[in-house]
Amino acid sequence: MCHDKMATTQADALDTNPETPMTQVPAAVDSPRAKLVYLYLATHGAVCEDDLCDGLSMKRISLYSILKTLREGGHVEKADGRYTLA
Repeated sequence: MCHDKMATTQADALDTNPETPMTQVPAAVDSPRAKLVYLYLATHGAVCEDDLCDGLSMKRISLYSILKTLREGGHVEKADGRYTLA
């Protein structure tokens, strides 16, 4: 497993500071599940597949397809076994 950071609650992950800009999902990302993965990466930074699966309660087979689409669209990169926004 790849859990480097301490687990956060959903309330911790939501930044309610009015000075923090909201993350905009690119218009080309139209699938609800792809948007979810995109926003997870936007709020958690570089994470491994295990963290994505656990954090989103998503099966790895579904995640692979979504990550492939996001990578092909130039929205996500993979380096050192971790995914991050491009």
